[in-house]
Amino acid sequence: MKILRLDSVGGASGDMLLGVFFALGVEPEKLQHALAGLLPEPFSLRADAVCENGITGIRASVELAEPEGHCHRTLADIRKILQDSSLPEAVKEQAVGVFTLLAEAEGKIHGNLPEEVAFHEVGAVDSIVDIAGCCLAWHWLGLDALELSPLPLGHGVMRCAHGIMPIPAPATALLFQCCQLPAAADDEPFELVTPTGAALLGYWPKTVPREQRVIAATGNSFGKRRLLNRPNLLRGMILEESSADGGDTVWELECDVDDTTPEILGAAAAELLTAGALDVTQTPVFMKKQRSGTRLSLLVRPEDREVFLRRIFALTSTFGIRERQVKRSILHRRLETVSTPYGAVKIKIGSWKGEDLTASPEFSDCQRLAEEFGVSVKLIYAEAQGVAAKIIQNDGQITEK
Repeated sequence: MKILRLDSVGGASGDMLLGVFFALGVEPEKLQHALAGLLPEPFSLRADAVCENGITGIRASVELAEPEGHCHRTLADIRKILQDSSLPEAVKEQAVGVFTLLAEAEGKIHGNLPEEVAFHEVGAVDSIVDIAGCCLAWHWLGLDALELSPLPLGHGVMRCAHGIMPIPAPATALLFQCCQLPAAADDEPFELVTPTGAALLGYWPKTVPREQRVIAATGNSFGKRRLLNRPNLLRGMILEESSADGGDTVWELECDVDDTTPEILGAAAAELLTAGALDVTQTPVFMKKQRSGTRLSLLVRPEDREVFLRRIFALTSTFGIRERQVKRSILHRRLETVSTPYGAVKIKIGSWKGEDLTASPEFSDCQRLAEEFGVSVKLIYAEAQGVAAKIIQNDGQITEK
Protein backbone atom coordinates (compact mmCIF):
# COMPACT_ATOMS: atom_id res chain seq x y z
CA MET A 1 0.00 0.00 0.00
CA LYS A 2 0.96 3.63 -0.57
CA ILE A 3 -0.33 5.86 2.23
CA LEU A 4 -0.54 9.62 2.59
CA ARG A 5 0.20 10.61 6.20
CA LEU A 6 -0.96 14.13 7.12
CA ASP A 7 0.20 15.93 10.26
CA SER A 8 -1.92 19.04 10.75
CA VAL A 9 -0.41 21.78 12.90
CA GLY A 10 -2.37 24.68 11.42
CA GLY A 11 -5.44 23.01 9.90
CA ALA A 12 -6.43 21.82 6.41
CA SER A 13 -8.03 23.55 3.42
CA GLY A 14 -8.22 22.83 -0.29
CA ASP A 15 -5.25 25.10 -1.00
CA MET A 16 -3.18 23.56 1.81
CA LEU A 17 -3.88 20.06 0.53
CA LEU A 18 -2.89 21.14 -2.99
CA GLY A 19 0.31 22.53 -1.49
CA VAL A 20 1.06 19.15 0.11
CA PHE A 21 0.76 17.43 -3.27
CA PHE A 22 3.02 20.06 -4.89
CA ALA A 23 5.57 19.60 -2.11
CA LEU A 24 5.43 15.83 -2.66
CA GLY A 25 6.38 16.19 -6.32
CA VAL A 26 3.21 16.89 -8.32
CA GLU A 27 4.09 19.60 -10.87
CA PRO A 28 1.73 22.64 -10.74
CA GLU A 29 2.13 23.25 -14.50
CA LYS A 30 1.17 19.66 -15.30
CA LEU A 31 -1.83 19.80 -12.97
CA GLN A 32 -2.99 23.13 -14.40
CA HIS A 33 -2.74 21.74 -17.94
CA ALA A 34 -4.83 18.70 -16.98
CA LEU A 35 -7.51 20.92 -15.36
CA ALA A 36 -7.51 23.64 -18.03
CA GLY A 37 -10.73 22.51 -19.72
CA LEU A 38 -12.64 21.98 -16.51
CA LEU A 39 -14.27 25.43 -16.27
CA PRO A 40 -14.96 28.31 -18.65
CA GLU A 41 -13.31 30.75 -16.23
CA PRO A 42 -9.52 31.03 -16.77
CA PHE A 43 -7.33 30.31 -13.76
CA SER A 44 -3.73 29.54 -12.87
CA LEU A 45 -2.09 27.48 -10.11
CA ARG A 46 0.73 28.93 -8.03
CA ALA A 47 3.17 27.15 -5.74
CA ASP A 48 5.26 29.71 -3.87
CA ALA A 49 8.25 28.68 -1.75
CA VAL A 50 7.89 30.03 1.81
CA CYS A 51 9.60 29.66 5.18
CA GLU A 52 7.72 29.93 8.47
CA ASN A 53 9.03 29.14 11.95
CA GLY A 54 12.26 27.94 10.35
CA ILE A 55 10.45 25.38 8.15
CA THR A 56 10.47 25.62 4.36
CA GLY A 57 7.48 24.55 2.30
CA ILE A 58 4.92 25.49 -0.36
CA ARG A 59 2.03 27.95 -0.26
CA ALA A 60 -0.41 26.98 -3.03
CA SER A 61 -3.13 29.17 -4.48
CA VAL A 62 -5.63 29.28 -7.33
CA GLU A 63 -5.51 32.63 -9.12
CA LEU A 64 -8.32 33.88 -11.35
CA ALA A 65 -7.72 35.99 -14.46
CA GLU A 66 -10.74 38.12 -13.52
CA PRO A 67 -12.42 38.67 -10.13
CA GLU A 68 -15.14 36.08 -9.64
CA GLY A 69 -18.71 37.26 -9.17
CA HIS A 70 -21.16 35.86 -6.65
CA CYS A 71 -21.21 32.23 -7.74
CA HIS A 72 -23.96 29.70 -7.01
CA ARG A 73 -23.67 26.18 -8.38
CA THR A 74 -25.79 23.17 -7.50
CA LEU A 75 -24.54 19.63 -7.07
CA ALA A 76 -25.99 18.80 -10.52
CA ASP A 77 -24.01 21.71 -12.06
CA ILE A 78 -20.75 20.54 -10.50
CA ARG A 79 -21.42 16.88 -11.33
CA LYS A 80 -21.93 17.81 -15.00
CA ILE A 81 -18.74 19.90 -15.04
CA LEU A 82 -16.74 16.95 -13.74
CA GLN A 83 -18.42 14.23 -15.80
CA ASP A 84 -18.04 16.22 -19.04
CA SER A 85 -14.32 16.78 -18.38
CA SER A 86 -11.41 14.72 -19.74
CA LEU A 87 -10.27 13.69 -16.26
CA PRO A 88 -9.67 9.96 -15.60
CA GLU A 89 -12.84 8.12 -14.64
CA ALA A 90 -11.48 7.28 -11.19
CA VAL A 91 -10.79 10.99 -10.57
CA LYS A 92 -14.26 12.03 -11.76
CA GLU A 93 -15.85 9.49 -9.41
CA GLN A 94 -13.75 10.67 -6.47
CA ALA A 95 -14.36 14.38 -7.07
CA VAL A 96 -18.12 13.86 -7.50
CA GLY A 97 -18.05 11.81 -4.29
CA VAL A 98 -16.37 14.67 -2.38
CA PHE A 99 -18.95 17.20 -3.61
CA THR A 100 -21.80 14.79 -2.80
CA LEU A 101 -20.44 14.47 0.74
CA LEU A 102 -20.44 18.27 0.99
CA ALA A 103 -23.98 18.53 -0.41
CA GLU A 104 -25.25 15.97 2.10
CA ALA A 105 -23.67 17.91 4.98
CA GLU A 106 -24.97 21.29 3.76
CA GLY A 107 -28.41 19.77 3.14
CA LYS A 108 -28.65 18.47 6.70
CA ILE A 109 -27.60 21.85 8.09
CA HIS A 110 -30.12 23.86 6.02
CA GLY A 111 -32.91 21.29 5.82
CA ASN A 112 -32.60 20.60 2.09
CA LEU A 113 -32.07 17.55 -0.09
CA PRO A 114 -28.48 17.26 -1.41
CA GLU A 115 -29.64 18.01 -4.99
CA GLU A 116 -31.33 21.21 -3.78
CA VAL A 117 -28.21 22.62 -2.12
CA ALA A 118 -26.85 25.74 -3.82
CA PHE A 119 -23.13 25.95 -3.08
CA HIS A 120 -21.73 29.41 -2.39
CA GLU A 121 -18.06 29.49 -1.41
CA VAL A 122 -17.68 25.80 -2.26
CA GLY A 123 -19.16 26.38 -5.71
CA ALA A 124 -16.51 28.95 -6.55
CA VAL A 125 -13.89 28.25 -9.19
CA ASP A 126 -11.00 27.93 -6.76
CA SER A 127 -12.84 25.30 -4.67
CA ILE A 128 -13.73 23.22 -7.74
CA VAL A 129 -10.11 23.40 -8.87
CA ASP A 130 -8.91 22.53 -5.35
CA ILE A 131 -11.10 19.43 -5.14
CA ALA A 132 -10.57 18.17 -8.70
CA GLY A 133 -6.85 18.98 -8.47
CA CYS A 134 -6.40 17.13 -5.18
CA CYS A 135 -8.27 14.09 -6.51
CA LEU A 136 -6.14 14.06 -9.67
CA ALA A 137 -2.92 14.45 -7.65
CA TRP A 138 -4.03 11.57 -5.39
CA HIS A 139 -4.52 9.47 -8.52
CA TRP A 140 -1.17 10.45 -10.07
CA LEU A 141 0.72 9.60 -6.86
CA GLY A 142 -0.98 6.19 -6.75
CA LEU A 143 -2.21 6.65 -3.16
CA ASP A 144 -4.31 3.96 -1.52
CA ALA A 145 -5.28 5.41 1.84
CA LEU A 146 -4.97 8.33 4.25
CA GLU A 147 -3.46 8.36 7.74
CA LEU A 148 -4.40 11.42 9.83
CA SER A 149 -3.14 13.14 12.94
CA PRO A 150 -5.79 14.96 15.03
CA LEU A 151 -7.00 18.12 13.26
CA PRO A 152 -7.16 21.48 15.11
CA LEU A 153 -10.70 22.87 15.07
CA GLY A 154 -10.18 26.57 15.84
CA HIS A 155 -12.82 28.53 17.78
CA GLY A 156 -14.86 31.73 17.71
CA VAL A 157 -17.08 33.02 14.89
CA MET A 158 -16.65 33.92 11.21
CA ARG A 159 -18.60 35.62 8.44
CA CYS A 160 -19.69 33.65 5.34
CA ALA A 161 -22.43 33.78 2.67
CA HIS A 162 -25.07 32.83 5.27
CA GLY A 163 -23.92 35.45 7.79
CA ILE A 164 -22.17 34.96 11.14
CA MET A 165 -21.37 31.31 11.84
CA PRO A 166 -19.54 29.49 14.65
CA ILE A 167 -16.10 27.96 14.13
CA PRO A 168 -15.78 25.26 12.99
CA ALA A 169 -18.45 25.93 10.35
CA PRO A 170 -21.60 23.80 10.83
CA ALA A 171 -20.90 21.77 7.67
CA THR A 172 -17.31 21.19 8.79
CA ALA A 173 -18.44 20.03 12.24
CA LEU A 174 -20.98 17.64 10.68
CA LEU A 175 -18.31 16.22 8.32
CA PHE A 176 -16.05 15.63 11.34
CA GLN A 177 -18.92 13.74 12.98
CA CYS A 178 -20.08 11.70 9.98
CA CYS A 179 -16.60 10.83 8.70
CA GLN A 180 -15.14 10.34 12.20
CA LEU A 181 -12.26 12.71 11.56
CA PRO A 182 -9.91 13.04 14.57
CA ALA A 183 -10.14 16.45 16.28
CA ALA A 184 -7.86 18.28 18.71
CA ALA A 185 -8.36 21.31 20.95
CA ASP A 186 -6.31 24.42 20.15
CA ASP A 187 -5.98 28.10 21.05
CA GLU A 188 -6.42 29.71 17.62
CA PRO A 189 -9.49 31.99 17.07
CA PHE A 190 -9.72 31.23 13.34
CA GLU A 191 -11.31 28.77 10.95
CA LEU A 192 -8.56 26.17 10.57
CA VAL A 193 -10.29 23.30 8.75
CA THR A 194 -12.57 24.39 5.89
CA PRO A 195 -15.55 22.41 4.56
CA THR A 196 -13.54 21.65 1.39
CA GLY A 197 -10.63 20.32 3.44
CA ALA A 198 -12.94 18.29 5.70
CA ALA A 199 -14.79 16.77 2.72
CA LEU A 200 -11.59 15.67 0.99
CA LEU A 201 -10.17 14.20 4.19
CA GLY A 202 -13.52 12.58 4.97
CA TYR A 203 -13.93 10.99 1.55
CA TRP A 204 -10.48 9.45 1.09
CA PRO A 205 -10.15 5.92 2.51
CA LYS A 206 -8.44 5.79 5.91
CA THR A 207 -5.89 3.54 7.50
CA VAL A 208 -4.26 3.43 10.93
CA PRO A 209 -0.54 3.50 11.82
CA ARG A 210 1.22 0.17 11.42
CA GLU A 211 4.73 -1.18 11.67
CA GLN A 212 6.90 -1.96 8.66
CA ARG A 213 6.35 1.25 6.71
CA VAL A 214 9.00 3.44 5.17
CA ILE A 215 8.80 7.18 4.45
CA ALA A 216 9.17 7.60 0.69
CA ALA A 217 8.67 11.39 0.53
CA THR A 218 7.88 14.38 2.75
CA GLY A 219 6.47 17.82 1.96
CA ASN A 220 5.29 20.90 3.86
CA SER A 221 2.35 23.13 2.93
CA PHE A 222 1.39 26.46 4.52
CA GLY A 223 -1.94 28.27 4.66
CA LYS A 224 -2.32 31.98 3.89
CA ARG A 225 -3.38 33.14 7.38
CA ARG A 226 -0.74 33.92 10.00
CA LEU A 227 -1.73 32.11 13.20
CA LEU A 228 -1.04 33.42 16.70
CA ASN A 229 0.79 30.58 18.39
CA ARG A 230 1.79 28.02 15.75
CA PRO A 231 2.84 27.73 12.11
CA ASN A 232 -0.08 27.34 9.69
CA LEU A 233 1.47 24.09 8.54
CA LEU A 234 0.15 20.89 7.00
CA ARG A 235 2.84 18.25 6.56
CA GLY A 236 2.44 15.34 4.18
CA MET A 237 4.41 12.11 4.09
CA ILE A 238 4.08 9.26 1.64
CA LEU A 239 4.42 5.96 3.50
CA GLU A 240 4.94 2.66 1.73
CA GLU A 241 4.49 -0.82 3.08
CA SER A 242 7.92 -2.29 3.72
CA SER A 243 8.27 -5.57 1.82
CA ALA A 244 11.08 -8.06 1.60
CA ASP A 245 11.58 -7.74 -2.14
CA GLY A 246 10.48 -4.13 -2.87
CA GLY A 247 8.05 -5.16 -5.61
CA ASP A 248 4.44 -4.99 -6.69
CA THR A 249 2.16 -6.47 -9.34
CA VAL A 250 0.83 -4.44 -12.28
CA TRP A 251 -0.86 -5.07 -15.64
CA GLU A 252 1.03 -4.71 -18.91
CA LEU A 253 -1.20 -3.71 -21.84
CA GLU A 254 0.14 -3.58 -25.40
CA CYS A 255 -1.05 -3.32 -28.97
CA ASP A 256 0.59 -3.08 -32.41
CA VAL A 257 -0.57 -0.33 -34.80
CA ASP A 258 0.42 0.26 -38.44
CA ASP A 259 -2.33 2.59 -39.69
CA THR A 260 -1.99 5.60 -37.37
CA THR A 261 0.23 8.65 -37.78
CA PRO A 262 3.09 9.24 -35.31
CA GLU A 263 1.41 12.49 -34.23
CA ILE A 264 -1.79 10.69 -33.19
CA LEU A 265 0.15 7.96 -31.37
CA GLY A 266 2.27 10.58 -29.62
CA ALA A 267 -0.84 12.43 -28.47
CA ALA A 268 -2.37 9.14 -27.27
CA ALA A 269 0.76 8.27 -25.29
CA ALA A 270 0.75 11.70 -23.65
CA GLU A 271 -2.94 11.42 -22.73
CA LEU A 272 -2.45 7.93 -21.28
CA LEU A 273 0.37 9.20 -19.06
CA THR A 274 -1.75 12.15 -17.93
CA ALA A 275 -4.59 9.72 -17.12
CA GLY A 276 -2.33 7.92 -14.65
CA ALA A 277 -0.53 5.12 -16.51
CA LEU A 278 2.62 4.12 -14.63
CA ASP A 279 4.64 3.93 -17.85
CA VAL A 280 3.99 4.33 -21.59
CA THR A 281 6.48 3.32 -24.30
CA GLN A 282 6.49 3.07 -28.10
CA THR A 283 8.64 0.53 -29.95
CA PRO A 284 9.13 0.20 -33.75
CA VAL A 285 8.00 -3.24 -35.02
CA PHE A 286 7.49 -5.01 -38.36
CA MET A 287 3.96 -6.33 -38.84
CA LYS A 288 2.11 -8.34 -41.52
CA LYS A 289 3.57 -8.09 -45.03
CA GLN A 290 6.62 -6.39 -43.45
CA ARG A 291 4.72 -3.19 -42.84
CA SER A 292 6.35 -0.80 -40.35
CA GLY A 293 4.33 -0.33 -37.19
CA THR A 294 4.52 0.76 -33.57
CA ARG A 295 4.00 -1.26 -30.41
CA LEU A 296 2.29 0.80 -27.71
CA SER A 297 2.95 -0.62 -24.22
CA LEU A 298 1.52 0.50 -20.88
CA LEU A 299 1.97 -0.43 -17.24
CA VAL A 300 -1.15 0.25 -15.14
CA ARG A 301 -2.36 -0.52 -11.64
CA PRO A 302 -4.71 -3.50 -11.28
CA GLU A 303 -7.65 -1.27 -10.32
CA ASP A 304 -7.13 0.87 -13.47
CA ARG A 305 -6.99 -2.01 -15.99
CA GLU A 306 -10.57 -1.70 -17.27
CA VAL A 307 -10.35 2.08 -17.61
CA PHE A 308 -7.16 1.89 -19.69
CA LEU A 309 -8.43 -0.90 -21.94
CA ARG A 310 -11.26 1.41 -22.99
CA ARG A 311 -8.92 4.40 -23.35
CA ILE A 312 -6.51 2.53 -25.64
CA PHE A 313 -9.37 1.42 -27.90
CA ALA A 314 -10.74 4.98 -27.97
CA LEU A 315 -7.40 6.71 -28.64
CA THR A 316 -5.88 4.33 -31.22
CA SER A 317 -7.01 2.31 -34.24
CA THR A 318 -6.20 -1.08 -32.69
CA PHE A 319 -8.80 -3.88 -32.61
CA GLY A 320 -7.02 -5.94 -29.97
CA ILE A 321 -4.96 -5.47 -26.81
CA ARG A 322 -2.65 -8.06 -25.26
CA GLU A 323 -2.61 -8.04 -21.49
CA ARG A 324 -0.59 -9.82 -18.86
CA GLN A 325 -0.03 -9.49 -15.15
CA VAL A 326 3.62 -8.81 -14.34
CA LYS A 327 5.62 -8.44 -11.16
CA ARG A 328 8.07 -5.58 -11.01
CA SER A 329 10.84 -4.73 -8.59
CA ILE A 330 10.92 -1.04 -7.74
CA LEU A 331 13.17 1.24 -5.76
CA HIS A 332 11.70 3.22 -2.89
CA ARG A 333 11.79 6.87 -3.95
CA ARG A 334 12.11 10.12 -2.05
CA LEU A 335 12.80 13.72 -2.99
CA GLU A 336 15.47 15.89 -1.37
CA THR A 337 16.25 19.51 -2.18
CA VAL A 338 19.93 20.38 -2.53
CA SER A 339 21.90 23.57 -3.17
CA THR A 340 23.89 24.34 -6.33
CA PRO A 341 25.71 27.58 -7.28
CA TYR A 342 22.58 28.46 -9.30
CA GLY A 343 19.92 27.65 -6.72
CA ALA A 344 17.92 24.79 -5.26
CA VAL A 345 17.30 21.59 -7.25
CA LYS A 346 15.19 18.60 -6.22
CA ILE A 347 16.97 15.25 -6.36
CA LYS A 348 15.10 11.96 -6.75
CA ILE A 349 16.77 9.24 -4.67
CA GLY A 350 16.13 5.53 -5.17
CA SER A 351 16.85 3.03 -2.38
CA TRP A 352 16.74 -0.75 -2.22
CA LYS A 353 16.09 -2.35 1.17
CA GLY A 354 17.25 0.78 2.97
CA GLU A 355 20.36 1.41 0.85
CA ASP A 356 20.53 4.47 -1.42
CA LEU A 357 21.63 3.23 -4.85
CA THR A 358 20.79 5.97 -7.37
CA ALA A 359 20.06 9.68 -7.39
CA SER A 360 19.14 11.98 -10.25
CA PRO A 361 18.22 15.69 -10.55
CA GLU A 362 14.69 16.78 -11.48
CA PHE A 363 15.11 18.04 -15.05
CA SER A 364 12.35 20.66 -14.76
CA ASP A 365 14.26 22.38 -11.93
CA CYS A 366 17.40 22.42 -14.08
CA GLN A 367 15.46 23.92 -16.99
CA ARG A 368 13.99 26.65 -14.78
CA LEU A 369 17.40 27.66 -13.39
CA ALA A 370 19.00 27.55 -16.84
CA GLU A 371 16.40 30.02 -18.14
CA GLU A 372 16.76 32.22 -15.06
CA PHE A 373 20.58 32.49 -15.29
CA GLY A 374 20.92 32.32 -19.07
CA VAL A 375 23.14 29.24 -19.06
CA SER A 376 22.82 25.79 -20.61
CA VAL A 377 20.63 23.13 -19.04
CA LYS A 378 23.61 20.78 -19.36
CA LEU A 379 25.65 22.98 -16.98
CA ILE A 380 22.92 23.11 -14.32
CA TYR A 381 22.28 19.39 -14.67
CA ALA A 382 26.00 18.59 -14.28
CA GLU A 383 26.19 20.70 -11.09
CA ALA A 384 23.13 18.96 -9.63
CA GLN A 385 24.35 15.54 -10.73
CA GLY A 386 27.59 16.14 -8.85
CA VAL A 387 25.63 16.72 -5.65
CA ALA A 388 23.47 13.67 -6.41
CA ALA A 389 26.61 11.50 -6.70
CA LYS A 390 27.78 12.69 -3.28
CA ILE A 391 24.47 11.62 -1.76
CA ILE A 392 25.12 8.03 -2.82
CA GLN A 393 28.80 8.18 -1.78
CA ASN A 394 27.84 9.44 1.68
CA ASP A 395 25.13 6.84 2.34
CA GLY A 396 22.29 9.26 1.77
CA GLN A 397 23.76 12.18 3.73
CA ILE A 398 23.39 15.34 1.66
CA THR A 399 26.56 17.37 1.23
CA GLU A 400 25.86 21.06 0.61
CA LYS A 401 28.15 22.79 -1.84
